[in-house]
Amino acid sequence: MPNTEQDKLVRSLLNIINILLLVVGVLVATIIILPFLLPTGQNQSNGKQPTVDSAAGIDHTVYWTPPDIGSIADPKQKQLVEYGKELVTHTSVYLGPHGSVLKISNGMNCQNCHLQAGTVVFGNNYGSVASLYPKFRPRSGTVETIFKRINDCFERSLNGKAPDSTGKEMQAIRAYIEFIGSNVLKGQKAAGSGFKDLAYLNRAADSANGQQVYISKCQSCHQANGEGTLSQDKTEFTYPPLWGNSSFNDGAGLYRISSFAKYVKYNMPFGTRYQNPQLTDEEAWDVSAFILSQPRPHLAVPRDWPNLSLKPVDHPFGPYIDSFSEKQHKYGPFPPVLAVQKKQEAGGKKASSKAGNGG
Repeated sequence: MPNTEQDKLVRSLLNIINILLLVVGVLVATIIILPFLLPTGQNQSNGKQPTVDSAAGIDHTVYWTPPDIGSIADPKQKQLVEYGKELVTHTSVYLGPHGSVLKISNGMNCQNCHLQAGTVVFGNNYGSVASLYPKFRPRSGTVETIFKRINDCFERSLNGKAPDSTGKEMQAIRAYIEFIGSNVLKGQKAAGSGFKDLAYLNRAADSANGQQVYISKCQSCHQANGEGTLSQDKTEFTYPPLWGNSSFNDGAGLYRISSFAKYVKYNMPFGTRYQNPQLTDEEAWDVSAFILSQPRPHLAVPRDWPNLSLKPVDHPFGPYIDSFSEKQHKYGPFPPVLAVQKKQEAGGKKASSKAGNGG
């Protein structure tokens, strides 16, 4: 072959190699840059509901994560937020029965219910508090502020007294909750806040079955009589009491079995996360029935749920807009109750429509 033809062939091969190297370089650069272009938990939440690839069973949702307190530039604000986190994490140390600041709560910590200082996905986190409050809450029938929401937790979940809304402790807790939810757009709900949905059973939750679940899965931390495990210095609970005088009272949100079952299903036993639940649905409902059947402090709240049509299907205390018993409203089965409520709701809308049309 003449040299000129050989040179042409070599140049052609070199061009092809260069093109291939360029393509490979672009692909490598794309792989490196792509993670920085995708949204992270530090970005503002888009409030979208979880998106799951049903074929592969893969959840592609970008769940909320809180911003870093270390990013706060104002030293005074940073100090206040850090104190708020400390109060949420070790509430009892400062505000419990032997509190160093006040003695206004039962010894539990806020994070006993709001896991890891209110930052865990589907762990009853604070992700949506700043974005949704003030808001109307059917339980009180009023528009509530963040202060009201915090006070409810002290009076119900901590079975104590509401702190002064102008005091340093309340201001610090508010500052912390508002900061960690500051990356969620106003009016939107952070992905992964609240509780993960759990289907109702077609039977009543069984406390006898639940007792066996409790003994095998819960008792080692929360103890045989549900009294919890105190820290070595006895200033707070390492594992909180689930019933008895030191536990949440019957006015707390977790006294509703659906809330408690969702919480347990996706967070318990200790170390569980929503991606890897250790309890079956039946075990979660049954152990919740057992725990909520045990004695605990009572809180008289006669003004709760002024509009009975908005009362949850599993609220354990009457009166109701239906004829089902308190026992069925507490333990189920709930599908029959839901069916009647939907029928009543549809009838109410129909009557309202006729009235609006002069009928």
